[in-house]
This record gives sequence, structure tokens and C-alpha cells, in this order.
Amino acid sequence: MTAALETEAEVREGSYGARVTAVEPGGAGFIPVAERHGRPLNLFWTWMSPNLEFATIFVGVISVLYFQQTFGQAVAAIVLGTALGAATHGILSARGPAMGVPQMVLSRIGFGYRGNILPAGLNAVVAGIGWFAVNSVSGALALATLTDLPNVLCLVLVVVAQVAIAFFGHNLVQAFERYAFPILAVIFLITSIITLSKASPSAVAGGTGGLGGFLLTVGASFGYAAGWNPYATDYTRYLSPSTSKVSTGVFAGLGIFVSCAFLEIVGAASATIAAPGIENPTEAFTSHLPSVVANLTLLAIALGAISANAINIYSGSMSFLALGFPVPLGLRRAIVSGVFGVLGFLLAWSGLSDAGHKYESFLLIIAYWIGPWLAVYLTDWYLRRGKRVDGLLYDKAHNPWGGAVAMAVGMVVSIWLFSNQSEYVGPVPSHWPSFGDFTFEVGFVVSALLYWAFFRFQRNSTS
Repeated sequence: MTAALETEAEVREGSYGARVTAVEPGGAGFIPVAERHGRPLNLFWTWMSPNLEFATIFVGVISVLYFQQTFGQAVAAIVLGTALGAATHGILSARGPAMGVPQMVLSRIGFGYRGNILPAGLNAVVAGIGWFAVNSVSGALALATLTDLPNVLCLVLVVVAQVAIAFFGHNLVQAFERYAFPILAVIFLITSIITLSKASPSAVAGGTGGLGGFLLTVGASFGYAAGWNPYATDYTRYLSPSTSKVSTGVFAGLGIFVSCAFLEIVGAASATIAAPGIENPTEAFTSHLPSVVANLTLLAIALGAISANAINIYSGSMSFLALGFPVPLGLRRAIVSGVFGVLGFLLAWSGLSDAGHKYESFLLIIAYWIGPWLAVYLTDWYLRRGKRVDGLLYDKAHNPWGGAVAMAVGMVVSIWLFSNQSEYVGPVPSHWPSFGDFTFEVGFVVSALLYWAFFRFQRNSTS
């Protein structure tokens, strides 16, 4: 493949460099070589910090409480689902230094300039608004429990902090993650030790979820880890083109795997500790902790939510700009970040009640669309191996039909037949509940096979 340095691309305008307090100029353009900075190790903190939060813990909680897994089953499913999502994240991240563009711009290679509206649009909504709302709720509830302030006021405080960081852009987001990491790591490590020591795994030894619950847990944990996949090169595109692909992928993938797997297992353990009569999920999680540790944990949960959403808003705005709609130059990314913050706040406000079941559905829905998108993206990458593709990134005439069709068919077929969540149950799990939820697995396979076949009939498959 020809290096991205030779690409005739839409170059990100303005001067930015490594300045942390400057507002990042431009939008989803190619990052000039003179603007490149950073090192792969930074990716470990970048992806550890946003997962050191209660939303991660709650994936483990629902595996026991909602999917009826024993503690051992939950651990196995969490490790498997997280490993899959972290592996794909590392693979995608490794492409960033050479290509120098956001992940959803890279998606144009297989989907085309217009067809990419399907995955980029979904990610803009899911990342910039959906994930933003989920994490804002957990952060607001933690802050409300800690301070006794009204939930809505706490939500406003959390949202303002998140939007402010994302508004400044890439360098401040990564700096915030780096400095938040030691605080979050120490507090959650102490909390985890206490939680694991008080857990009673035998209390759910007779879990009735079986294979169905196991697959639901795999899907939820994969959905959580893979939920970061559409952001992957957003945080590696500023690295020098000569940066090691292996180091880039390993540090990015490890950051996801270590943080997600560990805290989700702690969450599963916490579900074996009785917390009768407590409806606020964050309060239930901290109820068994000594008061000082509980307060520190609530503070860490709020800080972790801000860490996660700074990334969600930033990458959500990247995905929106990858749609190709005209936005004023200069502060285009910052403007979009502010708009997403307002929309995310409104959705989070509606989610302050019944957060648990809404989160369960949201995790599965993420896996439903990311599976087919990944299938098209990875299959296209394999089929175009050795060919120059950088010229396709900003070519408005590059509009193959196979990617969008394969993804759409994969989503429709898999969701219709195999979805198993509170909003919709497909015919397969309706008749055979023990199957659980095969949606993302089936969606991945169907989309990959369809794209493989379609690719050979596309007029520009060799372009």
C-alpha cells in the first residue's frame, strides 16, 4: 500500500501541534506530517481511563442479575466478549499512523463516500448522543449520591465538564485521560479488592441463564469493548507514519481489554453482594464499602464518566464530519461537539429513571450494528491488500454499493431472526430461548460473506 504521505487529500487546516490548551482546528481531514506527535504508550492511558467508570462495572452486574449467570460463567463470557472487542480495536488502531485520518473516514474505502453515511451516521448518533447519555447518567447518579444534590443539577455539572474537554479537541482529551488514569486506577483498585473480598460467588451458583445467558453476556461485553472500535484511528492518526504498527495496536487493545475485563468481573462479583431496597445502581454498588472508600468511589465514577464522554463527544463529532456535510471551517469540530453535548444531555435526562434495563438494551444494539460494519471493513481491507487505497478517502466519485448493502442486509437478517432484548425478541430466541442472542455473530458472518460476493461485481473493486 502506498503511504498516506502521498495522498491527495482534504488536509486538516490550521496549526495545532502538541498544544493542549489550543482549540483543535478543522475537522476530519488528513493530519499533515508536521503536525504529528505522541507515542504508542499514550494509547494505553487513553483507553484505560474511559473504561474506569460505572458503565463498565454494570456490564458485569447485568450478567448476573439480568442474564442469570453464575459468577464463573459470567467471568468466562466477559473475558471472551472483551477479548474479541479489544482485538479488533487494536487491529483498527494500528492503521492510524500510516493513514492519518479518523476511523470513519477510513470506512469510506469499503462503503464509498455516500454509502459511508450508514455506519458514520449510526456512530455519530450512538457515540455522540447515545453513549454520551449512558455515561452521563452514571456520572450524575454517582455525583448525586455523593453530594445529595438533585439528579438533574448533577447531570448539568457532568455534561458541562465533558463538553468543555471535547470542545478543545484531541490533545486536551488525551491529556485529560493521562492525568485521570492514576486517580481512577488507585481508587478502583481499592474498591475492587474490598468488593472481591466481600463477594459470595456461591450465592449464584445455581444461575439459570445457561447458554442463552452466556451468549447474552458475550454480546454485551463485546458491544461494550467494540463500542470503541469506530473511534480507533481518531487517536492514532496524530502519530508519526513511521510509528510501529504492532506497538500501536497492542497498547490500544490492551487498554481496552485490561480495564473492561477487570471492572466487569468486579461488577459481576458485586452482584453477589445483597443490596436490598436500593434502586440507584451506583449507590447499590458502593453500599458495602466503608464510607470514605464509598465516597471516593462515587467521585471516581463521576470522573470516569467524564473521561469516557470526552472521547464519545469528540469521536461522535468526527463521525458526523465524516458524513461529508458542509460545516463552517475553523471551529467545525468544536461546533459539532457542542451540539452533540446538548442533544446527549436531553437524552440522558430522559434516562435518569430505569437506567439498568435501558443500558442492557443499548449494549446489545451497539453490537448489532458494529458486527456487520466490522465485517465489511475487515473483509474489504483483506480484499484490497497490497493495493493503494488512500486516494479513495476523499473521492466523492467513489461510491461502491456493496458495503452499505451487505451491512444493511446483515443487520436486518440478524436482528429480525436472532435479537433477544427487552425491545424486541426474534423468532429464533422466541422458540428456542436457550440460544440466547446470536445477533452480532450472525450479522458479522452474513455481512462478510455478502460483501465478499458483492466486491467482485463492483465496477470499482480494483480502484
